[in-house]
Amino acid sequence: MGLMPTDKVNRAETGLITVAPRIPLKLYDAACQALSLARSVDEVREISNRAEAMRAYARQARNKELEIDAAEIRIRAERRLGELIAAQKETIGLATGGDAQRTRFHKGTESPPTLAGALGTDAATAKKLSSRAQKLAAVPEDEFEKELGEWRGRVALENERVTTNLLRAGEKHVRGTFGTGENEWYTPPEYLDKARNVMGDIDLDPASSEVAQKQVAAQSYFTKRDDGLEHDWRGRVWLNPPYAQPAISHFVSKLVAEYKVGHTTSAILLTHNYSDTAWFQEAAEACDAICFTRGRIKFYDLKGNIAAPTQGQTFFYFGTDVSEFISKFLPVGICFRRDGKRD
Repeated sequence: MGLMPTDKVNRAETGLITVAPRIPLKLYDAACQALSLARSVDEVREISNRAEAMRAYARQARNKELEIDAAEIRIRAERRLGELIAAQKETIGLATGGDAQRTRFHKGTESPPTLAGALGTDAATAKKLSSRAQKLAAVPEDEFEKELGEWRGRVALENERVTTNLLRAGEKHVRGTFGTGENEWYTPPEYLDKARNVMGDIDLDPASSEVAQKQVAAQSYFTKRDDGLEHDWRGRVWLNPPYAQPAISHFVSKLVAEYKVGHTTSAILLTHNYSDTAWFQEAAEACDAICFTRGRIKFYDLKGNIAAPTQGQTFFYFGTDVSEFISKFLPVGICFRRDGKRD
């Protein structure tokens, strides 16, 4: 869905003409890059409007993953709008694109264009948008990325309706939980026990936190600060990766690569059962056995709240003891060996 500024893309190549089942990673990255390059409210507004069109389509098609993708791009568009507002306050005022943005406004001759005029809306709505956008823009980039990823995971895990108000709900979650660490969801201990029984122990948890380790109890682990993608994954690995894109794709590819070169001797990967995604297909092709859960796992947070995922989960097993994996996980759901045989 090539969400690119109008002066940098051939419109015939934009995916919003024919909407894909979800935003391909390269086009998602292109949309993010387009926002970073946007220099006018018009450009940001066009990207946001295209994302909203996709969100509306996804809602009608009941494709929640695509709807969340589109909503995230709208949140990013709001943040970029806030950056433009902050920068232009110090120069010529609000630029709207075209010739207007290149005009130097002189006191007493012409007034800078208003945000309401640029957005084609009333002053009250524009004021609210401006306030929200500037608050998002004020958050440091690394913190924004972390919390936006956690927001995605929360919306995907919880049984929330994704409506036209999702952007506002997402902004509330992001703004209300920056730096608190309250958006992390943990795997129930009974599944961790099964993983330890299959592999003998857990040597490494490469996508974890200090709190999660109270249950995982891995010999070593990497937090977001450590950036597990930059290290070797050696021994027996438990991986419940970040569920936001593109992080989940990166973590799955890393696990597959580490297993293929022999650094990871065995592993159990837990994800949602998004079987249509490239990362899911990559994991399924590389693993030695797979288990589709019967029902949905009840993840929990620090306060003991239980998440209500909108879909079931999948355990991928990488290792030589397939029979042991199937024996332990068969009560969890239907299991298949890599050769396609069902147990």
